[in-house]
Amino acid sequence: MIRVLAIFFLIAGSTNLVEVDEKVIARQGKVSFFSYTSVEDIKAENNQVLSVIDLDQKKIAVSMLMNAFIFEKALMREHFNESYLESDIYPKAVFEGEIIDFDRTITGEQTRIIKGVFAMHGKSKELEIKSKIEKKDNKYIVSGVFETLVKDYDINIPPLLAGNIAKSISVEFRFEYEPYED
Repeated sequence: MIRVLAIFFLIAGSTNLVEVDEKVIARQGKVSFFSYTSVEDIKAENNQVLSVIDLDQKKIAVSMLMNAFIFEKALMREHFNESYLESDIYPKAVFEGEIIDFDRTITGEQTRIIKGVFAMHGKSKELEIKSKIEKKDNKYIVSGVFETLVKDYDINIPPLLAGNIAKSISVEFRFEYEPYED
């Protein structure tokens, strides 16, 4: 009887191992944004973005610290963090979503829609982002560009500076994923 129970638990335990979701991780993803106005262009880049994809569930999560954005001018960074994004109160932005019709067996490139919720500055917004997914060996590269509106995240821009900041911001991202190991 003990042998039968031991074999049962061994088989049950190995079944659970097969059902474990496979994940890939990007520890130093890149997110940049660009704001064009006739007065001044604002550009910033963040190379400390973390992202994980659950390949079996087709789920993706992204997390980034807002104060990790680097600007051409120190004053822009200061205004971004203190006046607009209030990074001390809202330190990070998060995206959680699903890669629609993703096929992990395709080697090479596929274009897919990533649908999910982006949360920043205490506000959440549903997004659909057309993305390019490249698979080479066991590595994935996910990249894309999308537009977002400043007003969607309750970012207050003083009327005096409204001409310096575009109402729509172009956001570009690129993540290089490798197999996740605990």
